[in-house]
Amino acid sequence: MEAKAVKIERASCPVETTLKIIGGRWKVLILRELFLGVRRFGQLHRALQGITQKMLTQQLREMESDGIVHREVYQQVPPKVEYSLTPLGESLKPILDSMHEWGIKVLEQQTQD
Repeated sequence: MEAKAVKIERASCPVETTLKIIGGRWKVLILRELFLGVRRFGQLHRALQGITQKMLTQQLREMESDGIVHREVYQQVPPKVEYSLTPLGESLKPILDSMHEWGIKVLEQQTQD
């Protein structure tokens, strides 16, 4: 299966491009869950405290459109849908790992002040 090409307006800088794809309150948290492996919609919904079903659906659709999430639909009753990261989505892991490390340093500094 081919990953869809990222279809966003040309940004003025690469950082802006990245933020257009993973920006917002929920996308990074969805990525965090998908880095752990394939997830069904209900698993994601339970893991993300405070997100509505409508918002989760919207965010997953955007991430799928941007080529970072793959949606697999199984033809069975009841319907089964699984979400996973595409290779492009997996390539975001080092970026989020760096954000995690930076956040740890900031929290440590704040507790020292």
